[in-house]
Amino acid sequence: MAPSFDHLREEDLDEEDFDVDDVDISDLREKYEVQLEQGYDTFVVIDGLPQVDEQQKPKLIKFLLRKLNTVGRTSEDAIFMPMGDDGMSLRFAFVEFSSPAEAAAAVRQLDQVPLDKKHTMRVNKLTDIDRYGREGRVEEEYTPPKIEEFQEKEHLRWFLADPSGRGRDQFVMFRGDTVGVFWNNEKDQPENIVDRQQWTETFVQWSPLGTYLTSVHAQGVLLWGGASWSRLRRFAHPFVNLVAFSPNEKYLVTWSNRPIAIPDSGHPALSIDDDGKNYVIWDIETQKPLRSFAQLDTPAGEEQGPKKPPKFPWPAFKWSADDKYVARLNQGTSISVYELPRMNLLDKTTVKIEGVMDFDWAPATPKRDGVKTYEQLFCFWTPEIGSNPARVGLMSIPSKEIVRSSNLFSVSDAKLHWQSDASYLCVKVDRHSKSKKSQATTLEIFRIREKGVPVEVVDTIKDTVINFAWEPKGDRFVIITTTEPVGATAVPPKTAVSFFCPEKAKGNAVGNFKHLRTLEKKNSNAIYWSPKGRFVVVATVANQQSSDLDFFDLDFEGEKPESEKDLKANLQLMNTSEHYGMTDVEWDPSGRYVATWASAWKHSMENGYHLYDFKGEQLREEHIEKFKQWAWRPRPPSLLTKEEQKQIRKNLREYSRVFEQEDAERITSADVAVVEHRRRVLDEWYAWRDAMEKELAEERAALGLPADPVGELLRAKAAEIAPDGQEQVIEEIMEEVLEETEEIVN
Repeated sequence: MAPSFDHLREEDLDEEDFDVDDVDISDLREKYEVQLEQGYDTFVVIDGLPQVDEQQKPKLIKFLLRKLNTVGRTSEDAIFMPMGDDGMSLRFAFVEFSSPAEAAAAVRQLDQVPLDKKHTMRVNKLTDIDRYGREGRVEEEYTPPKIEEFQEKEHLRWFLADPSGRGRDQFVMFRGDTVGVFWNNEKDQPENIVDRQQWTETFVQWSPLGTYLTSVHAQGVLLWGGASWSRLRRFAHPFVNLVAFSPNEKYLVTWSNRPIAIPDSGHPALSIDDDGKNYVIWDIETQKPLRSFAQLDTPAGEEQGPKKPPKFPWPAFKWSADDKYVARLNQGTSISVYELPRMNLLDKTTVKIEGVMDFDWAPATPKRDGVKTYEQLFCFWTPEIGSNPARVGLMSIPSKEIVRSSNLFSVSDAKLHWQSDASYLCVKVDRHSKSKKSQATTLEIFRIREKGVPVEVVDTIKDTVINFAWEPKGDRFVIITTTEPVGATAVPPKTAVSFFCPEKAKGNAVGNFKHLRTLEKKNSNAIYWSPKGRFVVVATVANQQSSDLDFFDLDFEGEKPESEKDLKANLQLMNTSEHYGMTDVEWDPSGRYVATWASAWKHSMENGYHLYDFKGEQLREEHIEKFKQWAWRPRPPSLLTKEEQKQIRKNLREYSRVFEQEDAERITSADVAVVEHRRRVLDEWYAWRDAMEKELAEERAALGLPADPVGELLRAKAAEIAPDGQEQVIEEIMEEVLEETEEIVN
């Protein structure tokens, strides 16, 4: 408290000896002055409360306490609710918490929490309100805000309207210190849209719907977009290492291996409550942090430096398909599910699952048979604990009800694979024998949209599955198996590629999954489905001995083997190729092209990219020194209904004629342009030659030289040969081959 001089009497002060204006009390003011940012940072102001009288006031305070104590510690004595002259409350209250962190948690978690149907709490820090007032941001008299003139902004999805009318896709390339965005021109040189030096310090990343291009810097993350590629968003997370978006681009997760350190001067976005945290979840639209989290414990005796990779799977936070929930695994104990945008723990408690090893959200909002209420699903698995078997569970959120579970035995490991439409869930279960010397794999397939969520077991696999991939928006899958031990080896293991599809069934029902075909003696280790389904690339990546690419069509329009008549597939190998040193493969969002590249981040041999069409025909090949990254720009979901898309597919031949004609005209126009260019160059050459001949003739005339020295020389020679002036005939025989053929006679 500031010192008080009220006990001094005026007559005790001698004006000659004591002049108040001349006294320097700066040292006392500095010692006793209250620093609002430090002294009142445990206080919050709650606004939006219902108006009550003195008799109703205690009930309202007790009601508030139940909510306030969920984020910190406070009491009735620490709540001050001012009353007006009419005996009614002024609809706000001051609350003191036991620590600044609790006050910050109250602002973060209780702001905009509804009290009832008519009242919603607004919670702010007392220091913020005072600071805004002292800085002149809040005036004593209300003045209506000035409405600025409307300025049209750039359309963030302008890239969907290709100016060429050909529906081209964009991609970004990071090579050397330069990042560039290009239009894909198939066989021709890609058309550059923008090229910038030092655009990022580590890597670039598209947002899931292609709206933003992300660049990563020591100061934080920047989002770029629009036709001018201007900076749209900024998220100040120092020394950020990794970035992850929510599926609908509403939220952003940033992670840094270095804990956040808030300086004494403050931070433009983060607060003291974020100090020491590693993760920050941001609202992309407002650019404000919603909540920060500390890193999970690292293994004992290990330290993580800024350049070391994380000791956990990324992303650490996983999102529901509609961005309403985000969850984090506490391995071995529980799963924490948070509601957006408040980032409060669902039902104020974690989902306790003993021994839980992994979980994953359904990639689409499920539509289970007979379930009409809103829900999001996630699956999880637990290992064998004591005499209890391993278990795979399917949980519904927000009810936290387990809608299906399956017990498993002799489990070494399990991996969860959702189909893109959330119609199926495949649990790849690696099982060991009783002696634990051998291992095999079974596939447990949950049929999500069928009544009761039945589980089908595919146990015809005798080897270990090292890769699995569902067909997007389909019901077929591909696996890669090996009989050799799994792990890092000097020589890549021999593998087999197997294709599975359902049997044909009546109506819209899907039959049981059956083995279609297996290709033996391969080195393949990666599976890449077209985003539109049907076509798949099976490749060997990050392998110095082999870099194969196999392009398959599962709906080949040709004769079908008799043994596969009852299966919903007709497999055909369309093409094979090779890209030495290949490290990555990616389909474009339309499913028309495949890009492969050799990244300088992984090796320095023959860096660059290859471009193929969906049939495996190579369109382009370019070697680029210090080539690091290629990424196709994603597209948002189509606005056409399923019926409209079905109608387009039905009339695809009519559309294809138009496209083929446009392609032919484009090729013809390109040929005409080449011919015209050559004719123009030839005309320029003739014009230059004529000008040079005229200039040469003028110079010869000025010097008194003959206009035709070659002719003069020939005439002089002729005179030497025939001095008497008689003509001499000289014959010259020239041979020219008009046609030549070669035949081989046995």
